[in-house]
Amino acid sequence: MQDIFGAGGETSATTIDWAMAEMMKNPKVMKKAEAEVREVFNMKVRVDENCINEIKYLKLVVKETLRLLPPIPLLLPRECGQTCEIHGYLIPAKSKVIVNAWAIGRDPNYWTEPERIYPERFIDSTIDYKQSNFEYIPFGVGRRICPGSTFASRIIELALAKLLYHFDWKFPNGMISEE
Repeated sequence: MQDIFGAGGETSATTIDWAMAEMMKNPKVMKKAEAEVREVFNMKVRVDENCINEIKYLKLVVKETLRLLPPIPLLLPRECGQTCEIHGYLIPAKSKVIVNAWAIGRDPNYWTEPERIYPERFIDSTIDYKQSNFEYIPFGVGRRICPGSTFASRIIELALAKLLYHFDWKFPNGMISEE
């Protein structure tokens, strides 16, 4: 049980860090997310879960962060149940296979400008980690998908909303994002 909470806490914190870093490097994304959060939670004393479903753009930022910087880049090993061939590679039965979620999230065969943070790529997109979209697997997939994925997403969104609502984020002493 302790492993479950430990794994969930560290990976969520990592995603929050990466999301903030990416928004700091991309001021337009930061301003848009910040404006949305401040509009949704306008005049409220505290940011809570009651309005969290209204922060559409911030959800896109989280999704894009998880695509570009998955907190667990190499998913848990799986054992191949039977001999199979994948893209010309013969995988013998009983082989251990490790999926590289980091590489999949940056694959130009699936993503336009894969190295660029662009939350808008998910607008009107059906790609979601809960479905069979194997180009987007930050929480794993299938029977071994992270059991806390929904909880983690909610915690990440709520933490980021609080950070954006209560603080003005900028680089110190005139430093710019390219530095």
